[in-house]
Amino acid sequence: MNYENKEGGSAKMKIIRIILVTTLLASVCVPLIAFAVSYPPAPLYHHMEKPETVMSPGNVVYLFHSGTDEINNAIHVDDILTVYRIDPSCEVREAGKIKVTSHIGETYLKGEVIEGEIKPNDIAKKGKISLLIILAGACSH
Repeated sequence: MNYENKEGGSAKMKIIRIILVTTLLASVCVPLIAFAVSYPPAPLYHHMEKPETVMSPGNVVYLFHSGTDEINNAIHVDDILTVYRIDPSCEVREAGKIKVTSHIGETYLKGEVIEGEIKPNDIAKKGKISLLIILAGACSH
């Protein structure tokens, strides 16, 4: 009888250990498996710019656009673009002006701030054409 109790106790301990290990593995592996079949959360690939990044008159800025013929025909060197910013209450207000100084590749423009304080993610517009302002360090030209 003692021998059976020892074996029975040992078998119970093995079952408890198996359940504990399975629970531990499930708690670690299930989130990883779920993450493997879904898109990563936005903060992994959308990084907030430093709030102190402000470009003032004389600074170089780069503008990103779609590269379509409509944009290439509408935006020329020496054009003045009005820059707008969307504030936290979703109101659009003018933030400054940029003078286009050159085209870079198919999808970028280089410009110079001539008025106001420009921040990354502001929108430069000429008529119906809109361009996204990015950090100067993002382009190596």
